[in-house]
Amino acid sequence: MSERQVNVKRQTSETTIDLSLNIDGNGTYEIATGIKMLDHMLSQLARHGAFNLSIQASGDDQHHITEDVAICLGKAFLDALGERRGIVRMADATVPMDDALSTVAIDISGRGYAMLDLKLFENDMLGFPSDLIRHFLETFAIESRINLHASILYGTNDHHKTEAVFKALGKALDKATRIDSKRAEALPTTKDWLEK
Repeated sequence: MSERQVNVKRQTSETTIDLSLNIDGNGTYEIATGIKMLDHMLSQLARHGAFNLSIQASGDDQHHITEDVAICLGKAFLDALGERRGIVRMADATVPMDDALSTVAIDISGRGYAMLDLKLFENDMLGFPSDLIRHFLETFAIESRINLHASILYGTNDHHKTEAVFKALGKALDKATRIDSKRAEALPTTKDWLEK
C-alpha cells in the first residue's frame, strides 16, 4: 500500500489554505483557521478519525474560510485514497455527547452526496452560525466524493450536537478508510471501477 498522505494548498482573493492529511496517522492535529468553533470541530474529526491533520487558514470571513477548508479537506481525502483499493468503503458511527446523540454513515463511493438532518437552533456556538456546519458537511461530501448521511437524533445544546456529529464523522472515516485484509488490492465494488 502506498502512503496515503497529501498536501493541499488553495489561494483565492478570499482565503489562503494550507492543509496536510495523513490517513494512516494517529490522531495528531495542528489546526488554526482563526475560527475557534471550526478549529474545535476539526480537532475532534482528526483525533477520533485517527488521522493526522494540519490546517493553516486565513480569510475575509467565517463563511469563506469554512467553505474553503471543507473544499481542501474533501480534495485531500479524495487524493489520499487514490483508487481506493482494499478499503472497507462503508461505515457508520453513533456518538453521544452529554445531552446529544448523533449518527453518521458514509460510503466512499465516488459519488458525493450529503443527506443531513441536523436539528440545530443557533445556540452556544461561540458566534459561529450553525448553518455553516451544514455547509461544511455538504461541501466536504461533494469534494471528497463521499456519500454522507448525518443525523442529530436528539439534544438540546448545539455545541454538543455538532461535536457529536464531527466525532461520529471521524469514527466513520477511520473505519471506512481502513484496509480490509480480506480484500487485498481489490476494489470494493462489483463494477471493478469507482468514480474518482
